[in-house]
Amino acid sequence: MNHKLKHTEQIKSFVRELGFDFCGIARAQRLEEDARRLEQWLQQGLHGNMQYMENYFDLRIDPTKLVPGAQSVITVLLNYFPQQQQTSGTPRISKYAYGADYHEVIKKKLHTLLALINEHIGEVQGRGFVDSAPVLERSWAQRSGLGWIGKNGNLITKQQGSFFFIATLIVDLELEYDDPIAKDYCGSCRRCIDACPTGAISEGKVINGSQCISYYTIELKDLLLPDDKKGQFADWMFGCDVCQDVCPWNRFAQPTRETGFTPIPEILNFTTKEWESLTEEAFKKIFRHSPLKRAKFQGIQRNVRFLKG
Repeated sequence: MNHKLKHTEQIKSFVRELGFDFCGIARAQRLEEDARRLEQWLQQGLHGNMQYMENYFDLRIDPTKLVPGAQSVITVLLNYFPQQQQTSGTPRISKYAYGADYHEVIKKKLHTLLALINEHIGEVQGRGFVDSAPVLERSWAQRSGLGWIGKNGNLITKQQGSFFFIATLIVDLELEYDDPIAKDYCGSCRRCIDACPTGAISEGKVINGSQCISYYTIELKDLLLPDDKKGQFADWMFGCDVCQDVCPWNRFAQPTRETGFTPIPEILNFTTKEWESLTEEAFKKIFRHSPLKRAKFQGIQRNVRFLKG
């Protein structure tokens, strides 16, 4: 067995041991086509007030600028589809935020993965990323054969749909590379486009981030949400899953095996009144390890008032 194949098989074995659901590997190279699409998307202002999307453009499209001498991009997927669902009639929260902050859960696994590579293969330089640095994770997932980019902008797998976190480990180690999925299995389906409450999804896989409910309820830091959006949020208080919930491929979704994503009981059961009466002290205590921290207490209260009004 050649060294590249042996190392590749070792790494994929480590990934399975760490509890990741899927792994694909692509050659580290500049993403020319993605660069053109990203530049056009930014020029159209579809990122709204998310100014950070404009930063580090060169780093987003070229992994060798993040890890000098980078040879391979290892992409892993971790399922977050919950076993339990929220009580009906409560303010709705995106499924990815039911449990612990995925950054904390996945970063530990990536650090362990790099440590295992260094222990069993040799000294390898690398950096792990999970949605907190300028890396185009979905593009790398598609390039490494894990799925395709759906019309809703999400990575979709044939095996289990799209309820996955995507993380990457960029290393200066040459490996065997997986073939990309060239076909788009969305076909003529447009359920996500038709179902989006705010019309944020357009033909051609163009997502207007500045119109997405997730943008309004998480990213936007204004004290008030726009009056012209009242009645359009479909009770979503933090994030939105509509475009994934209606996707036919998600009929194959399986409950996550990751204990870190066990739902926080209050997220499943809090009524509107309980969210309204929540104190900042209680919020910080209950949700100290939750993605809800991103919106902060003031943001959650703003969102609750908006839905009620």
